[in-house]
Amino acid sequence: MTLKVEQVSETTVMIRLGNKIDLALVPQLSALCERIRQHFGRGVVELIPAYTSVLVEVNVRLLSPDRLKTWVMNQGESLRVTDDAVGGKHVILPVYYHPSVGPDLAAVAEFAGVSEQEVIARHSQRTYTVCAIGFAPGFAFLASVDETIAMPRHTTPRHQIPAGSVGIAQQQTAVYPAASPAGWQIIGNCPKVLFNPRQSPMMPFDVGDTVRFEPMPESDYRAAGGQWWQD
Repeated sequence: MTLKVEQVSETTVMIRLGNKIDLALVPQLSALCERIRQHFGRGVVELIPAYTSVLVEVNVRLLSPDRLKTWVMNQGESLRVTDDAVGGKHVILPVYYHPSVGPDLAAVAEFAGVSEQEVIARHSQRTYTVCAIGFAPGFAFLASVDETIAMPRHTTPRHQIPAGSVGIAQQQTAVYPAASPAGWQIIGNCPKVLFNPRQSPMMPFDVGDTVRFEPMPESDYRAAGGQWWQD
């Protein structure tokens, strides 16, 4: 773990624990966020963890960036957490895998040199780590995809895809929580609502949680109100 702390604006501080994507950093970043919340309370406006870093926005009336920087640097190696100290929820997301809702399923199968059913198996039998939440509220970047189906994103993104679309972009996979532009390879759809600002918590997962996808039949997908690529 390589610790680097820098002020990037009048109200934000960037804390880096590494310089390359490493799943081992995810629990470290999650634990760091929790320690900052507990120690500084209302002095922290927002914490935005990513693959190797945390961006902290502070309330400068209660907490100066310099004070936060000094506190983090003084923690040093105590910021490291051991495997047995790592918690987190395990979230299961239902997915209907089918070309009618996953228009890139066949392309991923061709890329991998396997059947569509084998793509589904390799995608759904893996446990993923929530490495970051961004792009859109409720959009969780999950890693890592089986390398045989880790197809690159489209060169030209689609203008819009339905909410719930499940995509692959190299070693990452994710569920689009709302209709939006998308460049990822879409292989199915998850009918579960992943962001609701009227609920608490607003999302079913946090950084550091684990996720598995569970294939569902068309009848269950229809009953759950799943969205179709073309109505």
